[in-house]
Amino acid sequence: MRQPLTGGQRGYLLATLTLANVVNFYDRTIPAVIVEPLKGEFGLTDTMVGVLGGSFTVVYAIAGVLLGRLADRVPRRYVMAAGLVVWSLFTGASGLVQGFLFLFLFRLGVGIGEASYGPASNALICDVYEPKRRSRAISIVSLGIPVGLLLAFLTVGVLVEATGTWRAPFVIAAVPGLLLAIAVLFVKEPPRGATDTVELHAQEQERHPYRAVLRIRTITWLMVAGIGLQIPTYGVATFVVPLLQRYFGLSIGPASIGAGAILGLAGIVGLLLGGRLADRASDRHPSGRLVVAAAGFAAAIPLTLAALLLGPGRAVAFVALFAIGWTGTQFLSAAASPAIADVTPPQLRATAIAVYFASFNLVGATIGPILVGALSDGLATPVDGLAADAVGLHRALLTVIPIGLAIAVLGAWRASRALPHDRDAMTKGVTPAA
Repeated sequence: MRQPLTGGQRGYLLATLTLANVVNFYDRTIPAVIVEPLKGEFGLTDTMVGVLGGSFTVVYAIAGVLLGRLADRVPRRYVMAAGLVVWSLFTGASGLVQGFLFLFLFRLGVGIGEASYGPASNALICDVYEPKRRSRAISIVSLGIPVGLLLAFLTVGVLVEATGTWRAPFVIAAVPGLLLAIAVLFVKEPPRGATDTVELHAQEQERHPYRAVLRIRTITWLMVAGIGLQIPTYGVATFVVPLLQRYFGLSIGPASIGAGAILGLAGIVGLLLGGRLADRASDRHPSGRLVVAAAGFAAAIPLTLAALLLGPGRAVAFVALFAIGWTGTQFLSAAASPAIADVTPPQLRATAIAVYFASFNLVGATIGPILVGALSDGLATPVDGLAADAVGLHRALLTVIPIGLAIAVLGAWRASRALPHDRDAMTKGVTPAA
């Protein structure tokens, strides 16, 4: 008989995974806060800054597919704990480099370590919580994303100003991850599929897991949504601090705080609101949570555009309006993994989530910062007293953000249309039609 975890065990698991996610995204965000110091020391262009961020996600995506499959075969706590150790050590080493090449290589190491976490943690949560509560549970763990971003934007700039070097945040950030690796080892894992309310069948999935995942239309359309979202998300995460510095004239401290409000506070509100709305919507219709995600993207487009069209002297208004719009982009994080769990058997979930993560990281998260950086360099022209690099970066974001979010709307909506059929196919043990 499948035994679910006790309330205390679930609470410990949820708290530990959330804290690990905080560390994950804090470490990942440090380079985005120190773009200007890095450019000054290593003589980088915006395109090179974009390549630094994009290359991280390529390695993250490829390693995630392999580690996701591993997480379907071995205890997931071992995979997550090992990843924490690896990414924390490479994060600390990043603060000791003497050249851009080694910084580049060490960030790839961070990507490999962090790739272990997302698929394993999301699949584990889907085994701990029954379907009607999964979006809220996922949203709580996903709070680690905006909280990590917020903490990074609030503290990294201050640490740089206090110590006089961009290296200090990397070294300091390595310590919490190593401690959390120990805590993760004490997480209690339930049997796979312990909380499923219907019996889902594997059949050919165990023999051809990746082919089986890619034949599920809900997942392929979620990939489109994820790619559309991550193009602007990683573009904004990499360049919002430089935008606030160059275009709006803020110093690194206030600029990083403003970025924290956009990517941190808006993310927290969006995940909490999105998780609740998604679970309520799924009670009414199987596809409800994905409709909520599509609506969030649709609302974000005009609000973020309006913020970007504000003048250079409107920094506070820009941050407030952009943050309100950005809230809607977070709904997919609460909806995607539960939706994937609805259409995949327990033995395939970490693999399916890893494939989903890999798609938007390989394409969206890789293209996003590189595209914004290249457009920023290509569109750089001084206008009305603004420096060329300020104008170029502003134009780049004004181009990339609405296009990416429009793609995300399409993907989330089409995924919502495909989910009922795919869920029926999985519960009956039928391979979905291509």
